[in-house]
Amino acid sequence: MANTFTSYVNKDVGTSAATVVTVGSGLQTTVIGMSCANTTASPVTADAYITRSGTDYYLVKGATVPVGGTLVIVGGDQKVVLIASDVLKVVSSAASSIDAVTSVLEIS
Repeated sequence: MANTFTSYVNKDVGTSAATVVTVGSGLQTTVIGMSCANTTASPVTADAYITRSGTDYYLVKGATVPVGGTLVIVGGDQKVVLIASDVLKVVSSAASSIDAVTSVLEIS
């Protein structure tokens, strides 16, 4: 099995869900860090969720991201394992208001 560390970035996430990562066939992906930074002059809220078999499972829903602040969704002792076909998404309460950075370990 090959292990690869990589990251995904999403710029100016808004009110439509942005796909962070879609796990390919035969892969397992462990999210080791996920942060959302507010890039606007007003507080916003953020949702992050996994879509598996057509159902959404929230990591965080409606969490406030203060002006100049960052919401750490995954990090520290917490890790999230994604399986083949899982889709990790992020969405904000305001247009073009969040930058998301996600670090993962991909196992094939």
